[in-house]
Amino acid sequence: MNHKFWIILSHTYMSRFKTKSFLISTIITLLFIVGFANIQSVIDLFSSDEKDQIAVIDETDNLFPVLKESVEGANENIALVAYEDSEEKAKSAVQEEEYKALVVLSRNGENLPEGSYYAKTITEAGEQQVIEQQLQQLKVAEATQAEGVDQATLEQIYAPVSFEKVALDDSAKTTEELSQARGIVYIMLFLLYISVITYGMMIAQDVANEKSSRVMEILISSASPVTHMFAKITGIALLGLTQVVLFVGVGYSLITSKQEELTGGILDIFGFQDTSISLYLYALVFFVLGYLLYATLAAMLGSLVSRVEDVQQFMTPMVFLIAIAFFIAMFGINMPQASLVTITSFIPFFAPMLMFLRVGMLDIPAWEVMLSIGILIATIVLLAIIGARVYKGGVLMYGRSSSLKDIRKALHLSKKE
Repeated sequence: MNHKFWIILSHTYMSRFKTKSFLISTIITLLFIVGFANIQSVIDLFSSDEKDQIAVIDETDNLFPVLKESVEGANENIALVAYEDSEEKAKSAVQEEEYKALVVLSRNGENLPEGSYYAKTITEAGEQQVIEQQLQQLKVAEATQAEGVDQATLEQIYAPVSFEKVALDDSAKTTEELSQARGIVYIMLFLLYISVITYGMMIAQDVANEKSSRVMEILISSASPVTHMFAKITGIALLGLTQVVLFVGVGYSLITSKQEELTGGILDIFGFQDTSISLYLYALVFFVLGYLLYATLAAMLGSLVSRVEDVQQFMTPMVFLIAIAFFIAMFGINMPQASLVTITSFIPFFAPMLMFLRVGMLDIPAWEVMLSIGILIATIVLLAIIGARVYKGGVLMYGRSSSLKDIRKALHLSKKE
């Protein structure tokens, strides 16, 4: 790499690093990470120790004690209170927010429990569902007892069925391993999706901005277009790496300091506890290859644009590609063995997401992973060669860009150089 490459790289890095959009987005994301790591403290801060008081008028004189025990056992934030005055006064008390709601218990024509729920608004479904479910269970219990079914038999009927899942293939992942991998896969998919769109757009806009300001003419006269393209790609990649290091560093330090608080919660949900190192290595490999693939494509498309306003139009095909890959991956999270997922994991523009998905969720042969990586690398090299030629001619094209047919014109111009 020559001296000019490093000059363009450093200029690209520093000019983007100093922008308000980069600094603001970085600060906001860091604040989000800090808030996420302290989510339990935030929840405790806004949660109240006071229980939701719900008034109950029991017209049957025998349902309230049983319902109170079952409801408060199901949700410790609810407190049922017997209301001895009239129903109208109880409704007024709810309107004045002395109680969260009013429940009126009665019996129907078959002498089975039923109830009415009154609240200022019925948009909050939590308390309603708990009370309705417990009242339903109470109704079932009374109905079965009336038919001569004892409590022990009823408990056996409603006891969860024993359903053990056993994989006959010794190499298949267990339910616990799948749960651990699923969190890492989710994070990788979202990170790659956001990074490709964000940094790819950044590369294209940077090139278009230099062309619109005629800075490109000076740069091209001092360094080759190929050097300029790869310096742009590397500079933006280092910019992204700066953000990732900041995010991971802050996140890791916070998680480490709060490991006891997060263990059994967030760490387990996202699979950070016992995930193998190989999965992290695969995540790094596919992330880097995915970035290089789409960054090269973004630089090529950006070179065809003379105005920043046209960048969005020319980047649409690339956005569609990454969006399709993302949606297939979301489908594949629950069906990683589907033929669609398997086939698309070997298509270069989809491989970074879908092959990593398969690696995380399945135990697939090593040759499939290596083949996918090989195809991906070959595509990056081919795209870099074509992209360099398009970039070489594209940066010399001015005027309004009409369509992707300008690629042919850019290739024609590159042969004249």
